[in-house]
Amino acid sequence: MSGAAAALGAALPGVNASLNALSALLALAGFAAIRRGARTLHRRLMLGAVTTSALFLVGYLIRLALTGVHRFPGAGLLRAVYLAVLGSHTLLAALAAPLVLATLALALRARFAAHRRLARATLPVWLYVSATGVVVYVLLYRVAGAS
Repeated sequence: MSGAAAALGAALPGVNASLNALSALLALAGFAAIRRGARTLHRRLMLGAVTTSALFLVGYLIRLALTGVHRFPGAGLLRAVYLAVLGSHTLLAALAAPLVLATLALALRARFAAHRRLARATLPVWLYVSATGVVVYVLLYRVAGAS
């Protein structure tokens, strides 16, 4: 791998964790905005959350292509916690993407009653996936020191 590709592969985990955190913050702010009746602000914040989630996915796939799968180097209870978080994160991430897209599609088609019903299920899943994405990063790269 070239020096530039190696540098990108090393930088992407932190960038991706930041995108996950930003997506969660934007989604929470979007929820707060709609609860206040600020529909235009809600729309902008949620589109920002979708965009940052999409950027995360692109960055994650690039990182995976450059550096492959990273095994957790820790052991014992820390490894068990990591695997439990990673497992739940992975399963719900597979669910979150179609939920977010369906919720977005309903909003863009102005089907707000259906959008609201689906968003009640989508938001907690999306927030969990975004937050546990950051936790996985911290455990893997900061606590256990994977490279």
